[in-house]
Amino acid sequence: MPCYSSDKLNELVMEAKKYTAQGKVADYIPALKKENPNDLSIAIFHSDGKCISAGEVEKKITLQSISKVLTLALALMDCGEKRVFEKVGYEPTGDPFNSIVKLELYNPSKPLNPMINAGALAVTSMIKGSSINDRLERIRAFVQRLAGGQQLSYSEEVARSEFETAYLNRALCYFMMEHKIIEENVEELLELYTKQCAIEMNCLDLARIGLVFAMNGEDPFTKEQLIPKDIVRICKTFMVTCGMYNAAGEFAVRIGIPAKSGVSGGIMGVVPNRFGIGIFGPALDEKGNSIAGLKLLEMLSEQYSLSIF
Repeated sequence: MPCYSSDKLNELVMEAKKYTAQGKVADYIPALKKENPNDLSIAIFHSDGKCISAGEVEKKITLQSISKVLTLALALMDCGEKRVFEKVGYEPTGDPFNSIVKLELYNPSKPLNPMINAGALAVTSMIKGSSINDRLERIRAFVQRLAGGQQLSYSEEVARSEFETAYLNRALCYFMMEHKIIEENVEELLELYTKQCAIEMNCLDLARIGLVFAMNGEDPFTKEQLIPKDIVRICKTFMVTCGMYNAAGEFAVRIGIPAKSGVSGGIMGVVPNRFGIGIFGPALDEKGNSIAGLKLLEMLSEQYSLSIF
C-alpha cells in the first residue's frame, strides 16, 4: 500500500531531530555503532489503509527488543497463558532491561516480566519447533504475517555481533537454568534469541504491525484474526507497563499509548482502534529509548490527544 509524505509530520520530525545530539547510538552491540545518530523517521498506518510518513521510512532496522512483544504473542499462542506465566511474571521491575538483580531477589527466581532480557529469553525458550532453524522460521513467518506479508529476513551481521558479545545474557540464562526456568542449551537459545532480535524491517512494516495490535489482533485489510484478542490485550498491557524499559511510567504520563522500543532506535506504537506507529531514531537516551523518537511521540500525543488515559 502507498504511504504518503506529510508536511505536518515532516515539521514535527525536524523539530524532534534537534534532540538527537543529546543521545548516542547503542555502542555495546558493535554492528549498531554504524548507525547515523541524526536519523529520524516515522510512519503512521490507519485502519482504512491510509499511511502517512516522514523521513527515510524505507530504511531497514533490526527489531531488537520490539521482538519481545511479538514472541510473547507467539509463545502465548503456542503454550497458553498458564504455562507462560509459570516461567515469567507480570510486574514491572524499575531496573534496566538487562539487570540480573531481581532474579536473585525473588523466588522462584523467575523474571518479573517478559519485556526485560531475562523474561524475553525465557519466553523465546517456549517457542515451539523441532530445531533452532524451525523455531526461527516460525518467528519470522509470524512477524511477516503481522507486517502484511512483506518478505522479511534477519541481519546476519547484527545477529553475529550480538551473539559474540552476549556475556550478560549468557549469565542470565545460566542463572535461570539453575532454577529450571530455562531447560535447553544456552548457546542454542542465544542463537535463536539474537537472530530474533536481528529481524529487519522498515518503519512502514513496524507501523503495519502496530496497526494489527491497535485492531485487537485483526488485520483490517484481510479481516484475518492473526492474534487472539485476549493475547493482544496481554501484550498491550505489558507495552504500557514495561514496554519502554524503566521509563515506562514517565512514558505513560507524557504520551500514554502502548509502545515498545528497541536499542536499534525503533519504537512501535499502538493507538487502540485508530492506527499503528513505526519510528526509527538510533540516538538513544540513558534508558535505551530513542531520544528524538520519544520527543516526536510526545508532540504527536499532545497535538492529537493520543493518550488512552
